[in-house]
Amino acid sequence: MSMKPELVVTAGSIPDAVSYLEAGADALIVGEDRYGMRLPGSLSVGDIRQVTQLANECGGKVYVSLNNLMTNDLLMDLPAYVTALGEMGVDAVEFNDPSVLMTVKEMAPQVKLHWNAEMTATNYSTANYWGGKGASRVILARELNMDEITEMKPLLEVEAQVQVHGMTNIYHSKRRLVNSYMAHQGRPVHEGSLGKERGLFLIEAERLEEKYPIYEDVNGTHIMSSEDICILEDLHILMAANIDSFKVETLLKPRHYNELVLRIYRQAIDLYAADHKTYAFQETWLDEIRAIQDPERELSFGFFYKEQVY
Repeated sequence: MSMKPELVVTAGSIPDAVSYLEAGADALIVGEDRYGMRLPGSLSVGDIRQVTQLANECGGKVYVSLNNLMTNDLLMDLPAYVTALGEMGVDAVEFNDPSVLMTVKEMAPQVKLHWNAEMTATNYSTANYWGGKGASRVILARELNMDEITEMKPLLEVEAQVQVHGMTNIYHSKRRLVNSYMAHQGRPVHEGSLGKERGLFLIEAERLEEKYPIYEDVNGTHIMSSEDICILEDLHILMAANIDSFKVETLLKPRHYNELVLRIYRQAIDLYAADHKTYAFQETWLDEIRAIQDPERELSFGFFYKEQVY
């Protein structure tokens, strides 16, 4: 019998971490905006230490996001940051840049490395290359379809993580595009925030019913998907393929929504693990999520059943 897949979730605060662990998460992804990208909240070293202690008490794991675009100025403080993470006992870091991999190997060799190159993590050979360099897991591109994921798994020499729920990023720029747009319109932003809490969105002229959340932070401008991925209905296919880790993305969602989603995915994973032969998807699970789903955001299979053209 294969191992039960892990349920991992992004947590933006200490209260988030507590409630998500209670809701059934096995692992938390946390981080600081300076080093991590598109986190639901930025946690200080002290906060991450507290979250790690909380997770350890209930057998949970903590992964720290270090997947930002690493610039020379960030590299100055990286060794001290990684050393602190190693000393507090985090389980893994997510990386994209080899500078992070080299720093972790040197300063905190006990910390596992999860390769997360966003949309470029598309084949087993590149994932295995990073495995050969020390990575133990690949976070697969959300642009891959179901066949690509399930057929790749037997060829992987590392663990595979797949996003199963929540919004995805569709565009990033280091520039402050919203600020520039506001200034161009004669509405310069002096004190007001253009961050996640502002609730800004874009609409395309051809698709007026679709809203794309947009926000600005220290890492630039982020445009997010107009739909939320929800793979609940076909989760058993990923479980049968022995995918190691399922990620729930909590960005721009209220805590009560994320708790419910986690409880339902937890139930599905546990039922399948108990007896995969009698396992059946239950429509009531989806009904519960739909009941609190933002009516302007459709639940979709994302790219799981689309032919993606790069």
